[in-house]
Amino acid sequence: MIGPIVNGAAVVIGSISGGALGERVPARVRNALPMTFGVASMALGIALIVKIKFIPAVILALLLGSLIGELISLEAGIQKFAAKARRLIDAITPARSNGVSHEEFLDKFVALTVLFCASGTGIFGSMNEGMTNDPSLLIAKSVLDLFTSAIFATALGFSVAVIAIPQFAIQAGLLLGAEQILPLTTPEMIADFSACGGAIMFATGFRICGIKPFPIANMLPGLLFIMPISAMWARYVTGIGG
Repeated sequence: MIGPIVNGAAVVIGSISGGALGERVPARVRNALPMTFGVASMALGIALIVKIKFIPAVILALLLGSLIGELISLEAGIQKFAAKARRLIDAITPARSNGVSHEEFLDKFVALTVLFCASGTGIFGSMNEGMTNDPSLLIAKSVLDLFTSAIFATALGFSVAVIAIPQFAIQAGLLLGAEQILPLTTPEMIADFSACGGAIMFATGFRICGIKPFPIANMLPGLLFIMPISAMWARYVTGIGG
């Protein structure tokens, strides 16, 4: 479980470093680099979307996922978690708001949670390590997460480090379950899973850049639906594997 540990440590170290630096980092850097990370998220999303095999299956998964996410108020739950984390961290360390309002903090925290926990690199890196014992993908992701968490922590404070907890839990779960999950999949299912995650990553980039506040957290359940829907689409609609 080297990859999840290294990735989680990178987020914690980056967050502590960025939170400690705070306003000592020039405002132009704090404002410009998150935009770059947003563009990078959109580029990664596009790279994953082009792998799509069955467009209707991906759309249906996103629609069902968004419906479930809205019904259970998934994003609101993450925001409550973020608010509690911020209060806890601020009680331990001096608050570093850097002019960030409570609403902006919650908005960026949700976007970062999705970016760190639901990226295609993290998901497939975890599953790949579970199957091959090769942590290289997650280690490569850790380098990017180190700098991403550091930059955002200059504005959001040490609370960014808390994201390492759900990130580690998700990656560890995927790693441990990879041996049972991957043998049940097909190339088409993997491709559509990538495309579904890519669509969410693309929307995350829009949110980070402040272009459009997509409810990205509420879209996450779509990742649970896409593989079964893709498999059923291939079997009953296209006849693949039938």
